Amino acid sequence: MTPCAYLVDDDEAIRDSLAWLLESRGVCCRSFPAAEDFLAAWEPALAGCLLLDIRMDGMSGPELFDALNELGNRMPVIFLTGHGDVPMAVSALKKGAFDFVEKPCNDNELVNRVIEALQLDANQRAAASGADSVNEGLNRLTTRERQVMDLILAGKLNKVIADELQISMRTVEVHRAKLFDKMGVRTAVELAQLLAGKR
Repeated sequence: MTPCAYLVDDDEAIRDSLAWLLESRGVCCRSFPAAEDFLAAWEPALAGCLLLDIRMDGMSGPELFDALNELGNRMPVIFLTGHGDVPMAVSALKKGAFDFVEKPCNDNELVNRVIEALQLDANQRAAASGADSVNEGLNRLTTRERQVMDLILAGKLNKVIADELQISMRTVEVHRAKLFDKMGVRTAVELAQLLAGKR
């Protein structure tokens, strides 16, 4: 799914000007006139970041933020705040919002923060996808391949692994090749790096 800045603001003039500004800098932008509209369109696969006005008719920006957090939203959120909304914005930051920008704001600074938020989202998704593929690899290992892997990670040589598991060196080599293939690594060092912090 194409990463986008999802802009939620009940002020049509602000929506139009911010959408134009973002698109003029090459940022995909989709805008919504109400928090409820975005909530109805939200799905876990959405990639990008959110620009939320704090005060809106109906559901407020912070209320939408809380609802999205409960649904498992991982997109970074930037709040657009009026002068009196700073304490509310600070409270949202403590709950994990990416940033808040006071209106009226410096156009370029706002777009730069949106671009940083998009990059953060892309990095987080890449890391999550990497973790998923490591888990998939681990789940595909047989019990024997796991035993061989644990002994390789303990720094043991094939001959010692063969003795400990009471199998031939050739069998250890076959298991080793299969588990390296399933984990997408070429060496024991790569395997150790891939699994650092996972075990």
